[in-house]
Amino acid sequence: MVQDVLTIAWKFMRRRKFATAIKLLEAREETYEGNFEYYILLGISCLYVGDIGSAVTYFQRARQIKLNDTRLLLGQAAIFLRRGDTDRALQYYMEIKDIDPGNKTAANAIEFIRTRGDYDTICRWVDTGRIEQFYPPLGINPEKVMTFVIPAVCFVAGVVLVLALFSHKKNFYKGERRDLTELTLSSEEKNNAQEKDLSGQTYGFILNDKQISSAYTSAVDYFQSRRDNAAQVEINRILNSNASVSIKQKARVLMSYLEEPTFDTLTDNPSYSAVEAEPALYLDAWVSWGGKVTNAILNENGTYSCQLLVGYESGEVVEGIVNVRFASAPNIMPDQPVKILGKICSEDKKIYLQGKAIYQSIKDGLK
Repeated sequence: MVQDVLTIAWKFMRRRKFATAIKLLEAREETYEGNFEYYILLGISCLYVGDIGSAVTYFQRARQIKLNDTRLLLGQAAIFLRRGDTDRALQYYMEIKDIDPGNKTAANAIEFIRTRGDYDTICRWVDTGRIEQFYPPLGINPEKVMTFVIPAVCFVAGVVLVLALFSHKKNFYKGERRDLTELTLSSEEKNNAQEKDLSGQTYGFILNDKQISSAYTSAVDYFQSRRDNAAQVEINRILNSNASVSIKQKARVLMSYLEEPTFDTLTDNPSYSAVEAEPALYLDAWVSWGGKVTNAILNENGTYSCQLLVGYESGEVVEGIVNVRFASAPNIMPDQPVKILGKICSEDKKIYLQGKAIYQSIKDGLK
């Protein structure tokens, strides 16, 4: 039985294959122009992959057609919640409660805002993905249901078999970390990798089809080799380029699989000079920079901020100065060298580090 695109896209969404759903829907833009269900499905998919700008656009188009849809209101409320605008989010959640008093998602979100809705907690939930529990619900993933149906013995045997096969087969898109088959670039995407309409847009990098495909291929290679920082750089190169929308969507999905490192697991640690030269390439990458802290401040909400004099461990040369923020006060001795593990972030076009951990040796200095 032939099914329409909206039905097929919804099935992909329930299986959490959002990039596939987005690609399928965007290819039918002319057919479904002015269709509420079309815009709401695209908005929800973009929200789940972290493309908030596109989600806002599609939700606004949907709102022009229908106002009182709980999925729409939940999506818009989630966007305000992600931004820390809890007052606006509460307005939407209360509107949902008026329409659907038994809506559990809205009730849980209201309780979260009431008990834990500080900005720091919200940022952490966004970073870890826990915030998705307040997104428009998708129902149970059919693929996960099947894993419970399969007997445990067969499941274990299957896992062992798959691992055995993968140890001998070096498939480009199937590595030790995750099966990225759904993120494979199609022949059409490779041959038409550039955005066709460049009018009115500014890009940090203008790349040809081959360069875009090469950057994407490198990102996947680095990911499978557990070089997440190197993968992040290639993802940023794509996101700041004239790459097509579908390739950027897949790059964002790949980015969501990258993991937070520790001092021991961090690879491809960029230098301060490299980040300063091309900050857009290193946004969301992780660094381990040593130096000394100055201008430390413990804020009223418990957060901690300081400036790191990068490279100043010996007290001789300062490579640069970068602002650092911690969610809570770390145990830093300001007169001693320190190494900080942090994520490169940007605010008002200036980079700063969102600190995760420190290492400091009081007796022997920095190792």
